[in-house]
Amino acid sequence: MASRVLRLYECVREMARLGHYSGQSSLYNIPSGWPQSQVAGKKIYFNLPEVKEEDLEEQFVRGSGPGGQATNKTSNCAVLKHVPTGIVVKCHQTRSLEQNRKRAREILRLRLDVFLRGEESEVLQNRNEAVLRKQEKRRRANENLERKRIFKQSLLEDPAPAPAPAPAPAGDGKNQG
Repeated sequence: MASRVLRLYECVREMARLGHYSGQSSLYNIPSGWPQSQVAGKKIYFNLPEVKEEDLEEQFVRGSGPGGQATNKTSNCAVLKHVPTGIVVKCHQTRSLEQNRKRAREILRLRLDVFLRGEESEVLQNRNEAVLRKQEKRRRANENLERKRIFKQSLLEDPAPAPAPAPAPAGDGKNQG
């Protein structure tokens, strides 16, 4: 365990030395070829295709949904189109235009990976594994519910046995005397 932590620490130091790591995890600042890890509950993919800025068309449009005037009057929804493939991504997850631009690029890289690699895509493999884990969890939960139902039903059908009658006195039942 200690050697694994040491290797991870060495990887981070090497990334910082090369200028790839700024202290914040991002899909942009980790080069391909590094091992996959999970930071703050967010999956980081390392073998995603690079997106060239000249291949993108970027627009900023007004967002929609809840938020009132702040949403309806500001153009903080980022729309990216990858010209070679025709993939369009629209991102309006936050109020900040810069954060939406960054997230739109992350989403575009994920979709581009699925488009180019198909079933071999790391994104699809992880999603399929998550679906299988969820199905297995649901199956186990249903088995437990079925066991509980059968147990309750057996309690209702077979109530606790009545106490056994007291044994009869020895003899034929007539007083002899």
